[in-house]
Amino acid sequence: MEAPHLDKLNPQQRAAASAPLETPLLIIAGAGTGKTNTLAHRVAHLIHTGVNPSRILLLTFTRRAAQEMARRAQSALTTAPSIRNSQSAIGNQIWSGTFHAISTRLLRLHAQSLGLTENFTVIDRSDAKIS
Repeated sequence: MEAPHLDKLNPQQRAAASAPLETPLLIIAGAGTGKTNTLAHRVAHLIHTGVNPSRILLLTFTRRAAQEMARRAQSALTTAPSIRNSQSAIGNQIWSGTFHAISTRLLRLHAQSLGLTENFTVIDRSDAKIS
C-alpha cells in the first residue's frame, strides 16, 4: 500500500507508524526524537488503512501536550491523499485529550447508568472544605 503520508519519517518512525494493527506497540524514546510526530502519523496511517477514527484514543498527561498531539494528528491527516478532503470531520471523531479530560467525558456519557447527573462535579481534597 502506498503511504506518502509517511514519507517524512525516518525508518524507525515509519516502522512504528505503519506497524500492522494487530501488532502491539510500545514507543520509548528520549525528548525530541519524534514520538509525538510518530504517533500523529500512526493515526493518519490507521485511518488511511480503514480504521474508524472514532475508535482511536490519544491520551497524554497535560493539556498542552494533548493539544499539540491533536494538532499534529490533524496535520498528518492532510498529507494522506485518501483522507485529505474529509480530514476535518475525521479529526473531530478522534478521541484525544488528557487522562482526566477523557475520563470525565466517559463519566458524562455514562452518567445516568452510574447514578450520576450529567452536570456532576469532580472535586478533590484541595477543593473540599474541611471544617
